Amino acid sequence: MKLRNLAITAATGLLLSSGIAMADDKPVVGLVMKSLANEFFQSMLAGAEAHAAERGDFELIAVGMQNETDFEAQINAVDNFITQGVDAIVVAPADSRAMVRPLKKAVEAGIVVVNFDVALDTEAKEQQGFELAFVGPDNRGGAAMAGDALGEKLGEGAKVVIIEGNPGADNATQRLLGFQDSVEKYKLELLDSRTAHWETEEANQVFSTMLTAHPDIQGVMAANDSMAVGVVKALEAAGRDDIEVVGFDNIPAVAPMIEDGRMLATVDQFGQEMAANAIDLALEVLAGGPELEGWVKTDIKLVTAD
Repeated sequence: MKLRNLAITAATGLLLSSGIAMADDKPVVGLVMKSLANEFFQSMLAGAEAHAAERGDFELIAVGMQNETDFEAQINAVDNFITQGVDAIVVAPADSRAMVRPLKKAVEAGIVVVNFDVALDTEAKEQQGFELAFVGPDNRGGAAMAGDALGEKLGEGAKVVIIEGNPGADNATQRLLGFQDSVEKYKLELLDSRTAHWETEEANQVFSTMLTAHPDIQGVMAANDSMAVGVVKALEAAGRDDIEVVGFDNIPAVAPMIEDGRMLATVDQFGQEMAANAIDLALEVLAGGPELEGWVKTDIKLVTAD
């Protein structure tokens, strides 16, 4: 009997669903996500659990972090899954470099590993002599979609700032590059660019500081919607309704903001489907299908009030 008693404490991660008394004839998939304080990953969890219930032919154990910088929780979760002997690990890394070593260890233990949502760092994989396919969106292209919407709205020479994600995460790097592509394309004036580590309250504080330093800001590019929400809150507190904001993720909280104009646009990367798809790919490999290679691209779409 696999995973008869899985225990992940608050110090090592957040246990979301228990793997107690699982049947031997069903493969066990461990899903490792980022912070469940983020609506995007709450939605992803709901989608993964619904998918597991619909398929009914595998057992899902889902683990999330306590916050966006709780990197150690993901490492501990992977180590725990290795010890418990899961059949597959599907992981969205919070830190693209730190997760390479534990995931290599999982592969060496005979576990099928699927890296989705956030790509592992290429250089770190090369240093470890380790290769793993990536299942996920074009973060740079998606950020450029949002940045282009801002550029088209504001026009050449407009003054903008960027709120970045975690510096150690590949998707943060790619989204920053995508925003910078739009800055160059539309000849925008980039006044400032700082990280808020994907967090709403930190983004609120960071942007408030930016707004004080640069009251002539015309547009904000936020690398995820949680941070965009923090920006919108800061604008409301400052009594400013003349600054355009774009984000990334299309979480439920931003739908009314886009509808009423507090946000110009976001990018949907279909988190529920992404996790379900990554799980399906892992199960296909477990069933004897071909190993995943390269980049398996998933969908993105610009979302506006239209």
